[in-house]
Amino acid sequence: MMFWDASALIPLFMEETKTKTVRKIAGHDGAIVAWWGSPIECCSAFARLRREGHLQTGEEDRLRHLLSLLSDSWTEISPGKDLRNTAEKLLLTHPLRAADSFQLSAALIWAGKNPKGFSFVCLDQRLRLAARNEGFTLLPDKLP
Repeated sequence: MMFWDASALIPLFMEETKTKTVRKIAGHDGAIVAWWGSPIECCSAFARLRREGHLQTGEEDRLRHLLSLLSDSWTEISPGKDLRNTAEKLLLTHPLRAADSFQLSAALIWAGKNPKGFSFVCLDQRLRLAARNEGFTLLPDKLP
């Protein structure tokens, strides 16, 4: 079981430069843990791609449907006071955006706030650095 950030979830649904890499990771262990807000982050990315002309409306609808199917099967970390408090503390020590602090906070809560030996799947450089500094094992191992 691994925690997946939205940046790593999106290439599971559509062809990108990292699609092969993240699908290989998912193939080794398909048990996904994600933050409650990850589906919204993914839908936001799909909508942005449609507005920019990279996706047609039908393609966006198909991606949203696939996301819905996958999110029905993953373990979801729900919002709550502990998540919010942990996210606030992370903002004091890492240069994260709000959503990224929630992502990392959810991963920490899933790991019992002791991330040693837990994997964090992420393609965002800033969030990867914060997750590594908190003690997570990063996947993929390296980004270009």
